[in-house]
Amino acid sequence: MFDLDCIPDTIDEALAGFYCEVPDAYHLPGLRLPGCFDGFEMAVRAILGQQITVKAANTLAARIAAEFGQQAYTPFSDLTHTFPAAKQFTAPDAIDKLGQLGVIHRRASAIVTLAEAVESGAISLQSDADIQTESASLAALPGFGPWTVQYLAMRIFKWPDSFLYSDYAVKKAFPGMSPKQLLSMSEAWRPWRSYAVVSIWCGPHT
Repeated sequence: MFDLDCIPDTIDEALAGFYCEVPDAYHLPGLRLPGCFDGFEMAVRAILGQQITVKAANTLAARIAAEFGQQAYTPFSDLTHTFPAAKQFTAPDAIDKLGQLGVIHRRASAIVTLAEAVESGAISLQSDADIQTESASLAALPGFGPWTVQYLAMRIFKWPDSFLYSDYAVKKAFPGMSPKQLLSMSEAWRPWRSYAVVSIWCGPHT
């Protein structure tokens, strides 16, 4: 969850060239990759967050938890339900229910398809699963483009070398560069490109 086994000095040294290229990146030795407690919830949130604001995605996630999850009693007024397990999205009317909550059909279908794959065992979203196998399986599902797959590789599978070249903030940090040029440049930052992306996200202009 907290990337406690990383070696900051090694990563900082390897990304020295990156910090020269992107002076606005958040350069603080010891920066960790954000993990997650539940891989399925993380994947659903990634789908919900496609092309909408973080605030809007959080609103949808809260509605989904209230509709499909179980009530939880906590000292926090805005934390009232657990996030539902994959099985809760495999009912025949799941897509319709998601639509009623404001999730567009394409994303609702992607969530249900993912849930069915997880429930059947076709896909594992456990942090210790094989990154290459599961990334390929995710990429084969509708609604899982390169950004989503790379993002989940970073957040769920703790992959240190994800490079989200199509991410808005990443493209903004390298104006005028094509995806092919970005990928070529990023080769020098392997195998720590996830840390480069997080540094950009934490920068002052993102």
